[in-house]
Amino acid sequence: MISAASVQKNPHNSPFLNKPFTLKLFAILKLMLFATPVFAQKKSELTLQWKVANELPAETGKAVSIGVAGPVTGVYKDRFIVAGGANFPGGMPWEGGAKKYHDQVYIYSQDRRKLKLQSATDTLPRPVAYAASCSINDGLLYAGGENESGFSEQVWLIAFETDGKIRFTALPSLPEPVSNASIALLGHTVYLAGGENNSQAFASLLALDLNYRVAGWKKLADIPQPVSHAVLTAGSNQTGDYLYLSGGRKKNSNGISTIYHSLWVYDIKRNNWTGKAALPYALCAGTGIQSDGNTILLFGGDRGLVFNKAETLIAAINAETDPVKKQELIREKNQLQSTHPGFSREILKYTIENDSWSSVAEIPYDTPVTCTAVKGNHGILIASGEIRAGVRSPKILSLKIRHKRP
Repeated sequence: MISAASVQKNPHNSPFLNKPFTLKLFAILKLMLFATPVFAQKKSELTLQWKVANELPAETGKAVSIGVAGPVTGVYKDRFIVAGGANFPGGMPWEGGAKKYHDQVYIYSQDRRKLKLQSATDTLPRPVAYAASCSINDGLLYAGGENESGFSEQVWLIAFETDGKIRFTALPSLPEPVSNASIALLGHTVYLAGGENNSQAFASLLALDLNYRVAGWKKLADIPQPVSHAVLTAGSNQTGDYLYLSGGRKKNSNGISTIYHSLWVYDIKRNNWTGKAALPYALCAGTGIQSDGNTILLFGGDRGLVFNKAETLIAAINAETDPVKKQELIREKNQLQSTHPGFSREILKYTIENDSWSSVAEIPYDTPVTCTAVKGNHGILIASGEIRAGVRSPKILSLKIRHKRP
């Protein structure tokens, strides 16, 4: 690129730089235009601005936070809430480290520059991770999840009293315990899709009418395939109200998971599902939002390549009877997991009107999975999450999205 200094000086008395000023300026601008790399900025209708808004505070006795996967997150009364989650404080799981489930509640205030931690003194009714959580008018709702005792069917609402103290209210329980389900709010109804337990993934779609909570969760038309770790978004347009279920996975009886690249759309009025254009590749455990009436964005995720290899090795380890060969397989699996490269940074955009997917940008940080994208006061917030096998991030990422209008 030509610098300002090179325009002002002509140490070699170049005849080019002795042309009239307007001709020189035109030539320089033309040269700069054609010298600009085309890969520097993809042509897109979106402008995405990322930053680190804050980090989770360190646990007692620790210098820094190691982060959590599967936290409960949402916004209520201008506060951003991060609670619960799970990690491996004593070492990686392939090193014998035990998973720890947490109950700590962190409350942040939101301003235009960053999040500010306001409170870290409250705890959830019980430790939980991998619950489905979403913001509603009355507070932050979370459903299901798991901890050391197993899977949960409980549903809770986090809200604040008039004096600012936190309040937990039990809502109608789910029909059965479930973890890693997907959740979305549309109007006054919360929808919960899929999920899993130790033995299976579910194809159920459930709905809770927040205006008539006493009726409990209503079962709707099943998803065409059992699925957990999917992204569920909701929106309305001139033709009706819809849910969009992207990607996800299902663990099979042989221990190897199917990673989906499917997109299913649920018509709320007609109570049916329709398959739409498939994702460019299989993807699970990522985050996403419906950014406007015609656009869904998926922020990275797990393409399942290392995940499936690890599952295959675990199945082989379980089947192997020769102690020497078993140890060789264990070492191979541990090496695979300890050198995990991280997850996809690609941001995918689905255009509802055209039923088409495209790649629009990349996440400039290690991509967190098994967490939730939340619409905050000044953009999208993604708190903590897993960034490699067994490794969490303490970062709370912030994203501002601007749609370029024609």
